[in-house]
Amino acid sequence: MAVTVNKNTNEYRRMTESPVFGLVLRLSVPTTFSMLITSIYNLADTYFVSSLGNSATSAVGVVFSIQSIIQAVGYGFGMGSQSLISRRLGERKKEEADLIATSGFLASVLMGALLMALGLINVPMIMNFFGATETALPLACDYGFWILLGAPVFCSSFVLNNILRAEGKATLSMIGLCSGGLLNIGLDALFILGFKMGVAGAAIATMLSQIVSFLILISFFIFKKSTVEINLFKTSRRLTDYIDIFRVGLPTVFRQSLGSVATTLLNRAVRPYGDAAMSAVGIANKIYMLLRSMLIGVGQGFQPVAGYNFGAKLYDRVRSAFNSAVFIGTLYGIAAGAVLFLFSGDIIGIFRPGDTEVIDIGGRMLRYLSISLPVLGYSTFVNQLYQSLGFVAPATFLASCRQGIFFIPMILILPHVIGLSGIELTQAISDLLTFVVSIPFHIYMMRRHIPPAGSGAPVSASDTDEN
Repeated sequence: MAVTVNKNTNEYRRMTESPVFGLVLRLSVPTTFSMLITSIYNLADTYFVSSLGNSATSAVGVVFSIQSIIQAVGYGFGMGSQSLISRRLGERKKEEADLIATSGFLASVLMGALLMALGLINVPMIMNFFGATETALPLACDYGFWILLGAPVFCSSFVLNNILRAEGKATLSMIGLCSGGLLNIGLDALFILGFKMGVAGAAIATMLSQIVSFLILISFFIFKKSTVEINLFKTSRRLTDYIDIFRVGLPTVFRQSLGSVATTLLNRAVRPYGDAAMSAVGIANKIYMLLRSMLIGVGQGFQPVAGYNFGAKLYDRVRSAFNSAVFIGTLYGIAAGAVLFLFSGDIIGIFRPGDTEVIDIGGRMLRYLSISLPVLGYSTFVNQLYQSLGFVAPATFLASCRQGIFFIPMILILPHVIGLSGIELTQAISDLLTFVVSIPFHIYMMRRHIPPAGSGAPVSASDTDEN
């Protein structure tokens, strides 16, 4: 018991007393690396599958909508648990943190099993709904079957990952995610190129790698490497606790679910232009998501710092954590945007060498997206700040802007007005509008809830849980 208390005390001091910029940077490096590896193995699927033709690449893009829904559920329980756990640890309420962790984990397993059951009832109908072309439909079914089969593992891995991040154990989280990600890349090559298993091989590789990640992540809790415990005897029997976890994670659910809706509408909008256009847009979208995932990784590094210190009522450290993230994210966005703009065609050509139509469409889309990259971090971090502190309603609104409130009307209207260019421009315009909307939310948060020391007391953490 003494060892546990001392470990908890040391963790509390690290999160509340270490220099903020260095702390955010230390936590951001492993989370960013984790997001990078995750995105790379998503791109690895696209890279190896692209050798099978445009229809296969298109099929992977269609199934990505299904993966987004699974991620929405997993991240919903994961981010809800993370926000509540980090604030409870900051308040030194470890027993409550344990209860949240156990309950969030079990709920994610059950919801993943439900998604699996519902999805496997009629795979072809689902793939057709999500925009598969006639030629891509059989391949999408082959790929989607295995992804749906792994839904319980996918969902629960997201929760374990976020629990570790909530307590500042970002390195352990990175080990779990990256081990599976690197394995996925190797298995992709083995199953697709070696065993000639086609798109089903890519999906099986993804499922097996996720199982490995899950086993590694759960081992950290079994062997007590984590501060928070997952203990079946600490499972909540109150429905309100599960609702609270999911409610706090609601912004993530909206963000991920709307991402699935956006991808589906994107696929439907580009489908009339053929498999080459669908392949180009799918590749460009995944490249952009890789770059954005690194910004999300920076945000995931600052979120536990913000939540922990908000719970400890160290409000100046919350402000510093946000400012540190914006500084890092903006520098990265400028550099990544410049590379994307200058080498867009070459980047698309890696996936479809010599395919001039795919390179032309995908390269043009990447150049448009490069314009919004420098401000993408700021709007992402404003959203994550609201969520990490428990301001559910505004966080959900902000999460709905990028691929919902702005994206959906434009993807329905612009293609009819300016054709394929409307499809290529939609995401970039949505991101710029989301940045503009985020500015007043940032100003309000800093003035009303996290003012500088001596300028008035902000709303307490418990109050925010009711928003």
